[in-house]
Amino acid sequence: MQQQDKIFVAGHRGMVGSAIVRRLQDDGFNNIVTRSSKDLDLRDQQQVSKFFAEEKPDYVFLAAAKVGGIIANNTYRAQFIYENMMIQNNVIHHAYVNNVKKLMFLGSSCIYPKMAPQPLKEDYLLTGLLEPTNEPYAIAKIAGIKMCDAYRAQYGCNYISVMPTNLYGPNDNYDLNNSHVLPALLRKFHEAKINNIPEVVVWGTGTPLREFLHADDMADACFYLMQHYNEEGLVNIGVGKDISIKDLALMIKDIVEYEGQLVFDATKPDGTPRKLMDVGKLHGLGWDAKIELKEGINEVYKQLKTSLWKQKI
Repeated sequence: MQQQDKIFVAGHRGMVGSAIVRRLQDDGFNNIVTRSSKDLDLRDQQQVSKFFAEEKPDYVFLAAAKVGGIIANNTYRAQFIYENMMIQNNVIHHAYVNNVKKLMFLGSSCIYPKMAPQPLKEDYLLTGLLEPTNEPYAIAKIAGIKMCDAYRAQYGCNYISVMPTNLYGPNDNYDLNNSHVLPALLRKFHEAKINNIPEVVVWGTGTPLREFLHADDMADACFYLMQHYNEEGLVNIGVGKDISIKDLALMIKDIVEYEGQLVFDATKPDGTPRKLMDVGKLHGLGWDAKIELKEGINEVYKQLKTSLWKQKI
């Protein structure tokens, strides 16, 4: 990519897309095209066709998606598969029609089989059954990977796919019903502290193991791969280390300085027992994560205390 190139970041208001925009701007890329969902509905083929025909971007980061935690994935199953399929089908196809030089499709670690060996290697894709609670979302993302590969094979398109692990950072979703585990815990502990609530309830048993990557690290990896990776298939983006939900909750409890009790609600689903990414391919390409988990959560919490929670989210 050259600094004068026109770059479309789809999903720029979300945690992932906004981090990619910041990373591009940090390196002097200012010809960045963005659209809010009100201005451009990526589910609408006609709108997407018109946008690409008018704007003619050189590069595309496809970070737009309908996302959520376990409950949201399991509740809105039809929406998760339909909306994600429509978004990626429209963007990938019209990138091809309008001769986009390169496109990056961002997926999720939930694409891997529920009981796949750990850590998760890229070639474990489609080797077993998916986690039932997020199967529709995972199938949509798998279709996106295969679509990129198919357009590469048939049309010679330089489309690449990356699969980030669980992310956290600025512009995360803090809705207690639809958010992922880390932001949900941050909000729960913060609100329990300021309201003197004696206990915080954590969904599940606390035993599942999860890996967490700061959104700024993720964006840096995407920026790096957009310039150094040009192959079919996918690349995992992660830190290569995981932590139990219980230990994560204890870490956040310590960061927030909450002094109440921790209670685990085993009636809520745990999801996949473990989901650790094998990042050997990423390291081999020359990139490694920099932000340690506790350091990253500390910074996120400082930002939240001075912004979002002043607005009483």
